[in-house]
Amino acid sequence: RAAEPGQRLVVPAESAPEAALHGEARVFGARTLAEACGILGGAIEASCARPRPPLQSRSSAPDLAEIRGHLQARRALELAAAGGHNLLMVGPPGTGKTLLARALPGILPPFSEGEALETTLIHSIAGLLPAGSGLLQERPFRAPHHSGSAAGLVGGGRGPRPGEISLAHRGVLFLDEMAEFPPHHLELLRQPLQDGCISISRASGSVDYPARFSLVAAMNPCKCGFLGDPVRNCRCSPPELDRYRSRLSGPILDRIDLEVSVPRVEWSELTGPIGGEPTAAVHARVMAARARQQSRWRPWGAKCNAEIDAGLLSGHGAFTKEARALAQRCAEKFVMSPRGYHRLLRVARTAADLALSEEVLEAHVAEAAGLRPRGPGEAAGA
Repeated sequence: RAAEPGQRLVVPAESAPEAALHGEARVFGARTLAEACGILGGAIEASCARPRPPLQSRSSAPDLAEIRGHLQARRALELAAAGGHNLLMVGPPGTGKTLLARALPGILPPFSEGEALETTLIHSIAGLLPAGSGLLQERPFRAPHHSGSAAGLVGGGRGPRPGEISLAHRGVLFLDEMAEFPPHHLELLRQPLQDGCISISRASGSVDYPARFSLVAAMNPCKCGFLGDPVRNCRCSPPELDRYRSRLSGPILDRIDLEVSVPRVEWSELTGPIGGEPTAAVHARVMAARARQQSRWRPWGAKCNAEIDAGLLSGHGAFTKEARALAQRCAEKFVMSPRGYHRLLRVARTAADLALSEEVLEAHVAEAAGLRPRGPGEAAGA
């Protein structure tokens, strides 16, 4: 209520420009309690604080034109950005998975004013805003290490403070070597991946932090990293292969929409001329697809296909009879859970939006099925 239009809000002088970012209340800065009382009582004349200009920063995302090969992985990135989907990349070490992940923020839609404000406030609470900065303008990219603590990942401590998943709010959370994260840490991601927030309970009370991020994860195909690699032989036994993949539980895999193989790039592609599609071209298609989704789902308050309820997707997704029949056959063949089936429909709807198609066709469902997350006994790309 303090931020409602016309209200006067007195805050510490150092925090006044940040409080003024809301743009509704009249914000005043005070250095002492006596000064605050004087401002509120009218004995001291003070001017309203003004928000500082947005923090200008050059995008750190690499241009997709600089990434050689990996056409299927680039397509998976485009689908992830267009529909707000979570993505898992599987491949040997050194094949470019991290570079691909860092390119994702560059093709995401720009911040809305509300998103920028939310993200800025979270980073302010965590003490990560540079001195004198205004609203953040670049979507966050957070890449916690698998050796970090659970509190560092999801939030906690005496405060408690926001964790990496909240610092990635409205941006990208990159989990490199996902299978090396402690299983308990990964299980803590189930609530935020489902609800877009995290609840942290302590003896003194509980706090909810927003955590609606795009998850991009990367992992090796096996413990040694070289399953299916044409250059080096895999040293893992079949039981080791099963144990490694099973480190990702079914509920976690059920919250990942896309899985793509990132194999070793041929030397001819690495040394040849740069000819890949630039980030700007992919970003334009993503924006066009997002515009279609926002128009379609606006009555229900959703911004992208990944956020839409399964019932609404089935009723308003505009699937052709043939597309729906193919999706049902895929669900039966691959023994999909209900969540996995609806995940398939969401990705197919995004493929149709990128193609500027009002209807979801068989080809869109087939593409989504080809990029579905694999079970423990399957290899990526199979």
